[in-house]
Amino acid sequence: MNILTFYFYLRTTIFYMKTLINLFENAVESFGNNPLVWEKQDGLYNATSYSEAHIKVTNLAGGLMKLGLKPDEKVVLYSEGRTWWLLAELAIIASGAVSVPISIRIEELEELYFRINHSESKFIVVSPRFLELVRQVKEMYHLTQKIVIIDLPQSNSIEVLSNEFLLSQLLEEGQNAETETHNRLAAVASYARTEEAVNICYTSGTTADPKGIVLSHENYIVNVKQATAMFEVNPDFVTLLMLPWDHSFAHTVGLYSLIYKGASLAAVDGGKSAVEALRNVPTNIREIKPVFLLSVPALAKNFKGNIEKEIEKKGLIVRFLFNLFLKLGMLYNGTGYNAGKGLRIFLRPIVKLGDSLVFSKIRAGFGGRLRYFVGGGALLDIDIQKFFNTIGIPMYQGYGLSEAAPVISSNGPGKFKMGSSGKIVPDLELMIADENGQPLANGQTGEICVKGKNVMLGYWKNEKASAETLQNGFLHTGDLGYVDSDGFLFVKGRFKSLLIGNDGEKYSPESLEEAMIFHSPLLSQVYLHNNQNPFTTALVYLNDVQLRKMLTSTSVDFASPDGKKKTIELITHEINKLRFDTVLAKKYPSRWLPSVYCLLEDGFTEKNHLLNSTMKIVRPKIEHVHENLFSMMYNSDGKSKSIDYNIQLLEKILH
Repeated sequence: MNILTFYFYLRTTIFYMKTLINLFENAVESFGNNPLVWEKQDGLYNATSYSEAHIKVTNLAGGLMKLGLKPDEKVVLYSEGRTWWLLAELAIIASGAVSVPISIRIEELEELYFRINHSESKFIVVSPRFLELVRQVKEMYHLTQKIVIIDLPQSNSIEVLSNEFLLSQLLEEGQNAETETHNRLAAVASYARTEEAVNICYTSGTTADPKGIVLSHENYIVNVKQATAMFEVNPDFVTLLMLPWDHSFAHTVGLYSLIYKGASLAAVDGGKSAVEALRNVPTNIREIKPVFLLSVPALAKNFKGNIEKEIEKKGLIVRFLFNLFLKLGMLYNGTGYNAGKGLRIFLRPIVKLGDSLVFSKIRAGFGGRLRYFVGGGALLDIDIQKFFNTIGIPMYQGYGLSEAAPVISSNGPGKFKMGSSGKIVPDLELMIADENGQPLANGQTGEICVKGKNVMLGYWKNEKASAETLQNGFLHTGDLGYVDSDGFLFVKGRFKSLLIGNDGEKYSPESLEEAMIFHSPLLSQVYLHNNQNPFTTALVYLNDVQLRKMLTSTSVDFASPDGKKKTIELITHEINKLRFDTVLAKKYPSRWLPSVYCLLEDGFTEKNHLLNSTMKIVRPKIEHVHENLFSMMYNSDGKSKSIDYNIQLLEKILH
């Protein structure tokens, strides 16, 4: 290591990494001309460089302070992912204030008010898309917060009401008071402490009211270093950040980890709505040509479904070759760590041929540079991991919690075992604990607990929840898992979501639910339930397009009495695939598969509050909303009543 390299190492790891602003300024100095954020304007992607971003952050921070923002005050950030999302957060932090990012999926006035009020925010930074919602909340609850409207890059005519301010005006004020701005920012930086709160991010409320997770500069900086130790990230890397930017996974890995390494990120062309943004993703991927992508199971399923639809359009020969090479490729790759080992080596020439003929064309649709996905959020079915690994874009599953800033473990190049959540990140202590909080040996399943400097300060204004979650320095995640003999962490699901048999035996439902959906195109959503009952029940939301196709292909006329009976039999067969398929039956214990099920007219969505903002099902709410269906299914005549109920529902769906 030469002197210059050693000096840079000292600067970035010891002296100049006290705060997130230090992290950002180090990147500006080292990678000033590199693009930081790409955003689409007038149909083309344009970049803001690190140096340009620094000037804008400085000026906005100056404008916010002139407007009255004080250190430690809270600022709500409510916007779709865009350049000014990141720059606004950096300006808030540079001012010594605390950022409170809110998910754009929160559109209910009561939920929005809860976060604004509970966080004690004095300012709200909002994009034009969500301005009317903020105004409604402000009027309904008589709020007095100052509102900063993001009117850039294209300053449309926005009517500014009382106590509202345009971001462009604040930029100008900060720039005009350049000396004052620099002096005030220098003063803030001089007394900033690494353990100070920098962010309050609210949980998505899968079990109860949202809790405000308080994260410090140190939490983020430590986790950024932990995350980047698992993957190679270079200054020429770029990603398209498809996840909501407030999402803890996107926040740390998609924003600050890339800044730390001088890499670039691009915003999805948001259009006028979330639906339009989703439609723009495939085009944006081809335009940006990302080197890696962050994903969650819902996105992974969409990508897989789109690939299969395109293959279907290519005709019989392409479909045959795709399925053949996919099957052989999965056999060759095994579960990642054992790829090409043993007799599998003889498949290598065929695998290379399949890659050249078929899979390379699929990768071209992702821009041609995509090396891998990093998967977070909910558990990802192993078969989806095998699918993407075989087409040459491995999906490295990780595990984390917002309370850990969030990365706890991850697979990665050279350390890859499908079905696992990878190896624990450096400088983090892991304990698998029994019900009494005592450590268990490798291979035994218990609660995942972690201790490290990435663990949150606590929950905002919730000492009881903080004390329950943080015990003896350990974060108790509430998730069940074990570590295998190779040091890979396997996450089995939430402790509170367990299926519990009438003999007390327990099983985590998530992997079964995912497998049922994966192996049947008919099943869109599945929810399994057993709370000390003699059998398991299920709520099932069908793909009505696939249902109609199935009835047509089997020549079943639902309108006739016999047709109704056959339709129920066909659906039941799909639900029971894991039970009766000879291969699948060995992987999934039949005891926990449903004996009785009820179909749903509407699926689990964010609007009905049965999915949270990270697309995880909200189990307690589902059980509350559908309490009558569970009661019916567990009655002595539950099976016959459920069949009658399902036929009536199908009459509605197929009318």
